[in-house]
Amino acid sequence: MKKIQVYALGSPNGIKIPIALEEMGLPYDIHTVDILKGEQFSTDFLKINPNGKIPAVIDPNGPSGKAISIMESGAILLYLAEKSGKLLPQDTAKRHEAIQWLFFQAANVGPMFGAFGHFHLYAKEQCDHPYPKARFEKETKRLLRILDEKIQGQDYLIGNEFGIVDISLFPWVMWLDIFYKASSQLELSSYKNVSAWVTRCKERPATKKGFDVYGFNDVGR
Repeated sequence: MKKIQVYALGSPNGIKIPIALEEMGLPYDIHTVDILKGEQFSTDFLKINPNGKIPAVIDPNGPSGKAISIMESGAILLYLAEKSGKLLPQDTAKRHEAIQWLFFQAANVGPMFGAFGHFHLYAKEQCDHPYPKARFEKETKRLLRILDEKIQGQDYLIGNEFGIVDISLFPWVMWLDIFYKASSQLELSSYKNVSAWVTRCKERPATKKGFDVYGFNDVGR
């Protein structure tokens, strides 16, 4: 079987795909797309993802044996879960619960956490108005509270089974601390359930292998 080709970078969205593939036991090759050099806008990459964002994958063994390219991390995770039969509940109700939280990440956590990180860390010199940072800090805390309540009394987001929903979300929480350096400002330690959940996720063998792909073997430890 030809390997799945992964085009990504060591980012909260990019790291999800090797973690999922390690969990599923699917062979893959990594192709680093350097967004700082604008490689995501190259002609070759835009053929894979017209939106010019990472991650994206090409599966040479797609439906009906034909190659298929997939963009958007949530869509990629869902595709891989269906292909492997792993990390997505078989029970119909649980499956739909998982899918809605996958959308929750894509529509809320990714954009809001990313915007917070941008104004907190990267745009200090370009934006001296307090509103953007305060706005996205408030929203980030609100989303963390939702996650903290969701995980109450269970190991993972969908009951006690680790799945693509956890993979879609926990790297974003880690980034708030280890890359955005906002642990104190956001009072991350006060979200006890989230903190315990992130620890469970990052200590999984497949997570460690996925992080090692980008040289993050000691990240968050």
